[in-house]
Amino acid sequence: MKSPYTFQHIAPTDRSKGSDAAIFLFHGLGSNEEDLLQLVESLKGKCHIFSLRGPITHFPGYAFYTFEEEGKPNKKVFDQMIIFTKQFILEAIEEFNLDISKVYLMGFNQGAVVTNTLSLIFGSEIAGTISLSGYIPDFVMSDYRQNIHDANIFISHGEYDYDFPILWAEVSKQFFEENGAVVSYNTYPVGHGVSPENINDLLNFIKID
Repeated sequence: MKSPYTFQHIAPTDRSKGSDAAIFLFHGLGSNEEDLLQLVESLKGKCHIFSLRGPITHFPGYAFYTFEEEGKPNKKVFDQMIIFTKQFILEAIEEFNLDISKVYLMGFNQGAVVTNTLSLIFGSEIAGTISLSGYIPDFVMSDYRQNIHDANIFISHGEYDYDFPILWAEVSKQFFEENGAVVSYNTYPVGHGVSPENINDLLNFIKID
């Protein structure tokens, strides 16, 4: 890989299955590439797993972009990060001979904002995107709009999330549905986090042959 991204790659152990499928993970603000691996523990060995580290230092970990205030990313930084991230995914697809139609993107917090944005770029070319406690920035809805008809989107949010209000998830759901995406929308009686039921539902959304 030529990408400047720091990342973890876990390859499938059974080369007869899942060798062309992959899931890309994007952590939340202040975390790192280790964070979301626990959510896909049951998928280890069944497909390629790429877990990316945000390129910006943000104590005690990293971030994918800077922001003016919560919910308002710095557009210049954000747009450049999305370009690099798209390039990383396409490079991984080529290098590891992946089938783009079997690729999933999953993120939490900032990582969910990244995956929501990438869903507008890849649309139904990929298998699906998973947004855990995230949203879509206003400028993304206006500037990144692509053909996402039949794109598969999983959105989940805590009903008591005071970091990213649940209204932001509802706006994302409405936006995707109005543009033809197939949305699985799920809420849970938790705060800004991922419950065991949430994990079970997202794993059911992921179809790895």
